Amino acid sequence: MKATRVAVAVLAASSLLTVGAQPVRAVPAATTAPAAAGHGSHVKTLRQAAPRDLKIGTAVAGGGHHLEQAYPDPFTYDRPYRKVLAREFNSASPENQMKWEFIHPERHRYNFGPADAIVRFARQHGQVVRGHTLLWHSQNPEWLAEGTFTKAELRSILKQHIFTVVGRYRGQIHQWDVANEIFNENGEYRQENIFIRELGPGIVADAFRWAHQADPRAQLFLNDYGVEWPGAKVDAYEALAEQLLADRVPVHGFASQAHLSMRYGAPDQLREVLQRFDDLGLHTAITELDVRMDLPAGGVPTAEQLATQAQYYKTVLDACLAVDDCNSFTIWGFTDKYSWVPVFFPAEGAATVMDDDFRRKPAYFTLRQTLADAR
Repeated sequence: MKATRVAVAVLAASSLLTVGAQPVRAVPAATTAPAAAGHGSHVKTLRQAAPRDLKIGTAVAGGGHHLEQAYPDPFTYDRPYRKVLAREFNSASPENQMKWEFIHPERHRYNFGPADAIVRFARQHGQVVRGHTLLWHSQNPEWLAEGTFTKAELRSILKQHIFTVVGRYRGQIHQWDVANEIFNENGEYRQENIFIRELGPGIVADAFRWAHQADPRAQLFLNDYGVEWPGAKVDAYEALAEQLLADRVPVHGFASQAHLSMRYGAPDQLREVLQRFDDLGLHTAITELDVRMDLPAGGVPTAEQLATQAQYYKTVLDACLAVDDCNSFTIWGFTDKYSWVPVFFPAEGAATVMDDDFRRKPAYFTLRQTLADAR
């Protein structure tokens, strides 16, 4: 990214709305506007506001927890949702549609239809696609998680999966999250990951090599949550990245998911974390940003909470803009209507930049103004 972004990333501080603490039912798009009228104030969407070397993305709702909800598949059936998806973003991440349990539900059967539809939609609307994910301990199909395999069989299963999935979308995926959440909070390899547990940590390098062979043009990433502050997990990823690079393994980037909660402070050291990997010559990215909060009685966030949430979003974007090769910024869904947060964190919610009716919150306008200033 251009070095000038470091200087302009701080110019949007005035874009936060100054609002009181009274509860509000919604944030109407017609009445809520950016507080700052500076650089790029004429832009109407996030993708229009973004610097040319930064992709602005969202998760595409589907699969996972959505299958247990009363509504039909969001991407397939919600036309207003697809309209916003196309208008606001130039990068799309299948939320669950490329995870093992969804795309590879039986050992010798793949379910490509939903992922194919997202890739086709992205091509039609001038978007890139982030592939998510190839090596993970969670959301694996029962046949894999509970199967009995020799080490040779397990290695062959992973290799075939990577070549089949990555190969199918060869030339159509901008970035792949190859190794996802492979370390615990102490910086130790997760033994819940069947491939790491049974085959050893060296399988991580193999996964990157296979993915690169299947699609030499895709950027290949390490991806995790809880790496927004320095600590044992960040240290472990830095040491791994250094070793992979020394061994000429085709690893191209490190990504922070940035699933945040307002129970804790904003990640004010994220820039320093990203810079450590930039210094290694890697791209960096924000891949799954949302900011959840404890909702008051009635489930409606106060204006004060919404303003604080906007500041969290801005902190993360500023960190990305300040690092030369942070080239992708993705929020994990853009509407509370389909957010994963209330399902997994029942006491928290309102984590995205739009409400259930796609009305934009202060966080949306803060992101847009910060991007416009950086552009």
